[in-house]
Amino acid sequence: MDRTGGFDERPGSAMSNTSSNKSEKEDMWSSMLSSVASSKRLPHKSILVLGGSAEGQKEFVESLGGGAGSSTGGGNRKGEKRPPIANEFALGYTYLDVLDADHEDVLARLGVYLISEPTPSFIPLLQPLFTPATLPETLVVVLLDWSKPWDWMRSIKTWVRLLRGIFTSLDDDCRRTLDEVTHAWETRRSTYTDAGGGEVTIPLGPGEFDEPLGLPLCVVCYNADKIEMLERERGWKEEAFDFVLQFLRTVLLKHGASLIYTTPSVPSPLRPLILSLLSIQSSSRQQSLKHNVIDRDKVLVPPHWDSWGKIRVLREGFDVEGIGSGWSIDISPGSTDQHGVEDGAVEIYEEVIKDPKRGDPEGLNLLNKSGGRGGIEVPAVDTQVFLAGQLELLEAKAAEEMAARGGKEDKYNTASGERVMEHVGPVQFNVGGIQVDAENMLERLKEREQTRASEREPGSPNLTSSDGKSQNEVLSAFFTSLMKKKGITKGASPGS
Repeated sequence: MDRTGGFDERPGSAMSNTSSNKSEKEDMWSSMLSSVASSKRLPHKSILVLGGSAEGQKEFVESLGGGAGSSTGGGNRKGEKRPPIANEFALGYTYLDVLDADHEDVLARLGVYLISEPTPSFIPLLQPLFTPATLPETLVVVLLDWSKPWDWMRSIKTWVRLLRGIFTSLDDDCRRTLDEVTHAWETRRSTYTDAGGGEVTIPLGPGEFDEPLGLPLCVVCYNADKIEMLERERGWKEEAFDFVLQFLRTVLLKHGASLIYTTPSVPSPLRPLILSLLSIQSSSRQQSLKHNVIDRDKVLVPPHWDSWGKIRVLREGFDVEGIGSGWSIDISPGSTDQHGVEDGAVEIYEEVIKDPKRGDPEGLNLLNKSGGRGGIEVPAVDTQVFLAGQLELLEAKAAEEMAARGGKEDKYNTASGERVMEHVGPVQFNVGGIQVDAENMLERLKEREQTRASEREPGSPNLTSSDGKSQNEVLSAFFTSLMKKKGITKGASPGS
């Protein structure tokens, strides 16, 4: 019985172990499925990068992901390779994982779409990116290169009009979603929490967010190290850089956009700015975005910060109202992409910030027409060219003086001689230790000769020299010859 009972108990024990192993396997699979499900619940964000060169786009993506040696804290887990950036043809794509400070947990995944040229044939490639599900999680970034600042306004205008054309062609559900995104973005700007915990609504200022694009917009001006080149080689002054910044801020204020200048391999708040625009909350402690409109190569204008008043403070005389109205004309559906749009802001910008390839080798015009301010100094020309021009002027001046003098040489010499005599005074000689005034002696000799001639009677004797001249004439000739000698000055002896 016991043996039978023991036999009967063994199967029960085996069944118990089997059920225990089964439950453990079920728990393991549940954990794995739960992990997969949680990974699928990760926020998926999209960034549409417009413009910029292929290299500029790569630098932008690497600055977001925290490339090799970077301390920005993002991109890929330790030991993982970064995904390639495919942006050589038409619409490019890559992705990034936003990691926490320890590079362990993934906070969100970014899908980055890149397109360099606003070619109309690429529009069908962009339309599928905008759906009711993706629109609330999408950010638009426009890249501008400091190597060509004269193209900036036309580039922004082209991209804005292209996006507006795409958005108007979307279905009703997408357009309703765009309206909701616009309203949420506007509310984010105008609603604040006061000290008591209540919400305070602040009305929008003039020119602010009156041309909403539908999606949040950020303009990144990269290669800011070229600013020194513009100053050195093209003669840009502070007035020019202030004009560009005021123009950008006025235009972007109408779209509720943000602005940042970046330099390759130089730390910047670009990544925190992008994460903030995408509403990605990092687990690490992040400093708040601080505006900077003073350092010309480190400009940062956060969203919902700027205003007409702050733009005017940068430099007096800038017409924010006129530029804002002109920009609305430029991006209106009835305007064209040709040069010279009447009353447009792009035309004003390109008259001041000129493209050197369009007939202006200096690359810059005086800031008189649009800003009403003092002009910028003309950049210095090459030294040899300047000296050659000055030599021609000097030679022409010398020729004019020679022609003007012409036959007046004698008159000039006579006048010069009279001025010299006035300055030197009477000529004197030391004769036998006695100072003799030559001019006075000549006058006395002439007077004595005249007196003797008047008193001389017919038949009276006349003392003459061997050559038939009187003694007075001889003396007069002697003193005259002395006066004509060179090097005789007042008070000098004949031998000095």
